Amino acid sequence: MKWQGRSRRSYTGAKIKAFRSKRKFELGRESADTRIADVKRKNVSTTGGNRKVRLLQCNIVNVTNAQGKAQKTTIDTVVGNTANEHYVRRNILTKGSVIKTALGNAKITSRPGQDGVVNAVLIE
Repeated sequence: MKWQGRSRRSYTGAKIKAFRSKRKFELGRESADTRIADVKRKNVSTTGGNRKVRLLQCNIVNVTNAQGKAQKTTIDTVVGNTANEHYVRRNILTKGSVIKTALGNAKITSRPGQDGVVNAVLIE
């Protein structure tokens, strides 16, 4: 688990005295790291009775072209990723990554690890 509370250091590097210990609501979760394979989803309950859909694996994408028409197509591979260069080698899908599809290269606009779907825009 990852702790997502306030940093113990200030921006100058000085130590900040802790005024309380860690709290349950400050805990983060493991990242989904969505890979290219047959579709596999997982429901995660969140605060307030809501839920998120973790997309663990996916090989289908909804691609929108410049005219606004959407098509469903398959994902071949990950071509580029500005978030992490190693995600290209591991074929991990994140928002902003460029994927190769049957229709051409497309940029992912959705957040697969939180939305449970892969939406992309065709790159001309």
